Amino acid sequence: MRLYQEVTDRIVAELETGAAPWLKPWKTSVANGTSLLPSNAVTGRQYHGINIPILWHQAGERGYPTHQWLTFNQAKEKGANVRKGEKATQVVFTKKLRIKDQETEEEKQISMLRGYFVFNAAQVEGLPVGETTVSPPLDQERRQSRVDAFIAATHADIRHGGNEAAYMPALDYIVMPPFGAFRASEGYYATNLHELGHWSGNESRLDRNLEGRFGTRSYAAEELVAELTSAFLCAHLGITGELRHAGYLSKWVDLLKADDRAIFTAAAKAQQAADYLRAFSEEANDDAE
Repeated sequence: MRLYQEVTDRIVAELETGAAPWLKPWKTSVANGTSLLPSNAVTGRQYHGINIPILWHQAGERGYPTHQWLTFNQAKEKGANVRKGEKATQVVFTKKLRIKDQETEEEKQISMLRGYFVFNAAQVEGLPVGETTVSPPLDQERRQSRVDAFIAATHADIRHGGNEAAYMPALDYIVMPPFGAFRASEGYYATNLHELGHWSGNESRLDRNLEGRFGTRSYAAEELVAELTSAFLCAHLGITGELRHAGYLSKWVDLLKADDRAIFTAAAKAQQAADYLRAFSEEANDDAE
């Protein structure tokens, strides 16, 4: 399908420059305190999966100071209007369809990718101020406390020592260098969240096995899933993300060029992992209340 190829081509083009679209949000939004996860400016709902790097890429390319988006009709309903000459960004959703097998007469459900267009709030005039209001950013100490609590809530077995970070699937624990071994706290947290992305895929949790889907490229695909999981969670927690495995850029380019649906699968798996990990701290908050 053309839509798969168009999205893949845009991401591949950026990866080939040595950059990654999931690192874009911190270049435009840290200073002004807006949310790093793309959301709808009217409903407040966050975008998911592949739409996150799509919208991050566009915000970074065009220098938008916000990660809030809305459709042309939503702007119109609010009495606002899209500025003349502004270009929309295409995002996607999956529509479930039921079709009948011509041979067996049995019905089965298939997923069809559909696209629609959105505009950044910065492209819209007359949008009520309340529609784009966001909470003030937390200071560094409170952000770190929040991430510490998030990681602790998973009850993952995390052992510190040595100079490499890794998840040991056979033994089901994570090894991390000491906190002080990192140049900045954000590097420690981004790395820890990356390894938790791997941890979430254990057979006792999400049981994520990509070999059947990607074959010999499954290792690179798993690293891409963990990379995106870390990026999604860094944005959720308000900490600066970083490229955990720059050495995988060429492997990811190969993966995406060979399979125009690979980035969609990886983003969907990363969203599932991020939601799974977020549930631990959200459940802990519910218990506290």
